[in-house]
Amino acid sequence: MDPDVTDNTADQQYELQADDLMAVLKYRLETDRIALVSTRVPPELGGQGVGTRLIRAALADARERGLLVVPICPFVKAHLEKFPEEASTAPHGT
Repeated sequence: MDPDVTDNTADQQYELQADDLMAVLKYRLETDRIALVSTRVPPELGGQGVGTRLIRAALADARERGLLVVPICPFVKAHLEKFPEEASTAPHGT
């Protein structure tokens, strides 16, 4: 997982702090799956790959934990469509 991304389990979100701003990827964790619900990146961090780093960290974490990935967030869905090799390396569902 990206060393700058932390998993805030209490709030069920991956977090990336940059330039005193916080980007988050919210999730819902169940026994054998993780639903990636929404990505929030401050406009000041847009276009810098922050959202992509959050997604890749979440996918790496899911792979490591053997969780089925359920992409609910449109940004996550678009990422998996754009980078199918990442979708094929992480279990995912609908």
